Amino acid sequence: MFEPNLQQPDIHQSEIQNTTPLSRKPAASLSVALATSAEEIAEAQRLRFQVFSEEMGAQIKNSHGMDVDGFDAFCDHLLVRDDATQQVVGTYRILNPMQAMLAGGYYSAGEFDLSRLSPLADRTVEVGRACVHADYRTGGTITLLWAGLAKYMMARQYEYMIGCGSLSMHDGGHMAASLFSRLREEYLSPAEYRVFPHNPLPIEALDQSLPVTCPPLIRGYLRLGAYICGEPAWDSTFNTADMLVLLPFSRMNPKYAAHFQK
Repeated sequence: MFEPNLQQPDIHQSEIQNTTPLSRKPAASLSVALATSAEEIAEAQRLRFQVFSEEMGAQIKNSHGMDVDGFDAFCDHLLVRDDATQQVVGTYRILNPMQAMLAGGYYSAGEFDLSRLSPLADRTVEVGRACVHADYRTGGTITLLWAGLAKYMMARQYEYMIGCGSLSMHDGGHMAASLFSRLREEYLSPAEYRVFPHNPLPIEALDQSLPVTCPPLIRGYLRLGAYICGEPAWDSTFNTADMLVLLPFSRMNPKYAAHFQK
């Protein structure tokens, strides 16, 4: 699941660097790397609980202060740290094709029928559980996560990325329906990449005319060249409307790809 309301500004070239000015703390030097131990994965899980449960109200049971599920053991975990404090301030988890087979499929298959994406499966990485600590929600932090992800994919020669882009359901879904109604006009995928929610958001029963702003994380993916692959699913645990996002790396905006490849 992508965290739905990271309050960072739009991405600019000046922000794509490891030293990032923070909006709530003095300037900090940040670095990104994959977790190499159970202890580091636990740091990511504690940050996820803090953001998803304590901040957003997700119903995470038997947590002991950590967001843990059955997919974590099969995933690689990307971490952004504040180099001064060594605190984990951002995270993604990454499920590659081989590990997805061992896990019994992709996480997003629990929300969507992914049948039309099956021809891409051996070249597709799924990302999820993205979140950033409230004090570090600037463009630079999420850009470091994206850069780490891009390097991961290029090093292993994967071609596609999928993940659930999440929208808050705090208003009953009207804002989510309105945003999807706008995004599908420009960003809906070709029919061969279309997915179908198991528990669909009832778009037609909701107000689709509200003025909305696309959450920065989803907006960033769309600027990179991603598609929205169909109507949202309702995730009752996290109380979000989730849209499946597909990014073919061949479509990545060259403006950003050049920075990620450094």
